[in-house]
Amino acid sequence: MIIGDTRISINLKNLADNFDAVKEMAGPDVAVMAVVKANGYGHGAVKIAQTLLDHGARYLAVARIEEALELRAAYPHAPLFVLGYTPDRLLHLAVEHDIACTLFSLHQADILGEAGMTYGCDATVHIKVETGFNRLGTDNIEELYAICRTPGIHVEGIYSHLALKDRTSDEIQLRKFLSIVKALENKGCRFRYRHIADSISAVDYPDFRLDMIRPGAILYGMKGFESDAVTVKPVMSMHTRIARIRRIKAGEGVGYDLDWVAGRDSVIATLPFGYADGYPRALGGKGYVTIRGQKCPLVGIMCMDQCVADVTDVPGVSEGDEVIIYGDGTGNTLSVPEAALLAGCNKNEILCRLTSRPARIYTEE
Repeated sequence: MIIGDTRISINLKNLADNFDAVKEMAGPDVAVMAVVKANGYGHGAVKIAQTLLDHGARYLAVARIEEALELRAAYPHAPLFVLGYTPDRLLHLAVEHDIACTLFSLHQADILGEAGMTYGCDATVHIKVETGFNRLGTDNIEELYAICRTPGIHVEGIYSHLALKDRTSDEIQLRKFLSIVKALENKGCRFRYRHIADSISAVDYPDFRLDMIRPGAILYGMKGFESDAVTVKPVMSMHTRIARIRRIKAGEGVGYDLDWVAGRDSVIATLPFGYADGYPRALGGKGYVTIRGQKCPLVGIMCMDQCVADVTDVPGVSEGDEVIIYGDGTGNTLSVPEAALLAGCNKNEILCRLTSRPARIYTEE
């Protein structure tokens, strides 16, 4: 693998520590479904999966069957789960490759059941219950009961997802979920796993943990929760090196539309990263990088492959100097949550935007 100057560092020790902290918080009776969708939130799902499995993940969860198949090719026996919708024409792949999937309609239950009988093994599913998010799922008790009775499928679990508007609405969703589960159990249905808690609710609402939790962003060091019950560390940092140093006069412009005009004689550094690497274009003129321990503002319009930083106040700055694009927020570095705030987006979006162009470098420290 060729590693260019712009690269992403993934700290597997921090990932392991985060998982262990979440697992300890949840307790010994709560299974952990580690969410690695969207290429492991930009961290590289195939590469990080082994760490999560080694530390006790009950499932690796993705959003689409294509993601699950990529993991299956690398991990023939890993427990995999598809959280999202799988098209009818692809459902047989879940059975063929031993991938548990989400089910919320009798129509798809029949398709999966037929596939299960064809392959000689029941299709493992978790039923998705609609409790107020109004995205995927059903709250029709009779349909849910019929799904449970469909030949050729094994209903291992039942779950829902929280809107996370506020505690009151979240509790309404939990009560609806548990009442539907109870109604089905009264009809003879049995579920090994009941789950509704994601990263935020798993931390802030201990009574929502049930049999399993689904941590995602928290595993990568992203805090969206209020409680201090668990401490996590960022797993990802992003770096590059200065490609060119140039001195310009006051009044000279930089980049497309000469959007930024130097108010003084300045020193500028051209950096080899841009929005094609997943850096938000909105951070042009708002974000900053760290060079020699100092914050250096990005100036001008963010380009596809390059950008420019004002390094006038950095003594001794040189071509080839190390540049921290994203750090952990210490040492004058830009953290992912701060970048999201500046860009007007969600921190998970910052992570998921990261493209395949910057090489991922995996370390144990």
